[in-house]
Parts: sequence; structure tokens; C-alpha cells
Amino acid sequence: MKRREFLQASLGALAGAGLSLNASTRLFAAEFASSGYDLVAVKDGEPEALFDQGIQALGGMQTFVKKGQTVVVKPNMAWDVPPERAANTNPQLVKRIVEHCLNAGAKEVYVFDYTCDNWEKSYRNSGIEKAVKEAGGKIAPGNSESYYHTVAVPNGRRLKEAKEHELILTADVFINAPILKQHESATLTVSMKNLMGTIWDRGYWHRHNLHQCIADFATYCKPNLIVVDAYNVLKRNGPRGVSVGDVVPMRAQLLATNMVTADAAAAKLFGIEPDNVDYIRIAHEMGVGRKDLENLSIKRIKL
Repeated sequence: MKRREFLQASLGALAGAGLSLNASTRLFAAEFASSGYDLVAVKDGEPEALFDQGIQALGGMQTFVKKGQTVVVKPNMAWDVPPERAANTNPQLVKRIVEHCLNAGAKEVYVFDYTCDNWEKSYRNSGIEKAVKEAGGKIAPGNSESYYHTVAVPNGRRLKEAKEHELILTADVFINAPILKQHESATLTVSMKNLMGTIWDRGYWHRHNLHQCIADFATYCKPNLIVVDAYNVLKRNGPRGVSVGDVVPMRAQLLATNMVTADAAAAKLFGIEPDNVDYIRIAHEMGVGRKDLENLSIKRIKL
């Protein structure tokens, strides 16, 4: 099926069910995990083993993916740099996520990003394209405005609409898989910041209070699962980094079903208080999720 036909059929199915692309919240069951944990923190292992243990603690991938569903995985692969620079999500983690989705019965697993560097080089040199294909997933482009469609953000304070990639609009399951790193404008890149790679008109966000726009969009788009890659962490010169000297090995991973919780834990792991990352504080205040980790149920695993 051609892309246009796929989109028309998928959006037609949404309309037939009485649903609108301008619904107040993207239709993902974002806050459900059979384990009851708000967060799983895993450390001292390789990316694949960290994810195996983390997803098991959340009830297994079958908790999130059902047979025949279409899944979109959104890593950070915005930069034309090799994996050891830690500007992009670890390719072995992305591969493992795709494998778990397919083993859970997913019909198709798509992976894409709206890159900052040349998209073909970024996909290739990040190592993610090869990893996804080896796992049986499908790489999708995000480099053309034709892939993006306007959605309303009714609960946004500054951001009232955005152009979102059609794969997010038509997927059954959305897995947000950011890498944790320093960012010169946003303080940190984690899951809420990673959503900027799913929308076209992100220049508006930079011109109109970046942190508020990040929090605004998080009121609308709520992934099913967040997997934060903290295996190697870019501690300075983010978001692209300059050399491997900017990278600190942490060999950790965070899994959650709420972005505020995931990002707050990531900030703590990075060495920053969540309140010092404005979009985390604002999203918490707007009711997107909770940053008070001391009051949440956290499963800690050391391999």
C-alpha cells in the first residue's frame, strides 16, 4: 500500500470510530503497566540486558503491544555521528525494543525521526537504521512536510497546534526512546524534548518559549511507554557533542509510562534537580505527570 493510501485508510478508520485528529489527547493508553510500578530503573548492564530486565518488570512487552498492532518507536537519531558520541539513542537498545515488539505480535514496527543533520546520513551513521532492519523493523523518513498533519493542542498555554508525523497519528502503540543528554537550549534532552522529532514546525517552539511549548505538547501526545537510554550520557556540548570526551558511561536505563516521571528520574540521574529543568517543572504543574519521585513506586534493578 502506498503511503497516501495507508494514511487515508488509517485516518478514515479513526473518523469512522468517531475520533478526530484534533482530539484533546492522542489516543494512547499512556499510563498503564500491569506491574503497578511508576518507574523501573536498571543499571550495570549492556543496553539489551537492561531493557530485557526493565520491560519484564513492567509486565513484559505484551502489556503494551497486542497481536496485529502497528508500533512506532521514536529514538533520537537526529545527528550524523557514530554511537560512541552518545548524541543518538543506542542502536542496540532500539534493536531490542523492535525485537520485543515483534515477539509480542506486532504487525509492523516503524522507526523514524525528523533529523537535524542530513536524514539519510543520520539514520545510517547513528547505527540505528542497520539495527532496525536486522531486528525486522521498518525505517521511515521524516524529512518532508508532506508527512505531517496539523493537530490541535487544546490544553496548551503557548502552543495551540502543531504538525505531527502521520505515523504517530495512525499507530496503535507509540514508544518514546530518547537518549539522556545535555542540551544547550532545553537543559536536558529526555522524553518530552524527544517529541520535537515527531513534529514539523519546531522552529515555532524555539521562538515562543521552548520549555512551555515542550510541556504544552506533552499535554496532547502521551506515549504508551518511555525508555530512556542512559548507557552512555553526553554530559556537555549537547545536543550534538564534540567528541567522546563529552561522554560519561552510566550503563543505565529508565522505563516508565509517564514522561514527567521518566524525565524527572533522568534529571536526577544526570545530576540535576527536576525543578531546574523548566519543562519538567511546568509539565508537572500542568498535570501531565508527577515529578515527586519520593512518593512514587520505583523498582530498582542492578544487573
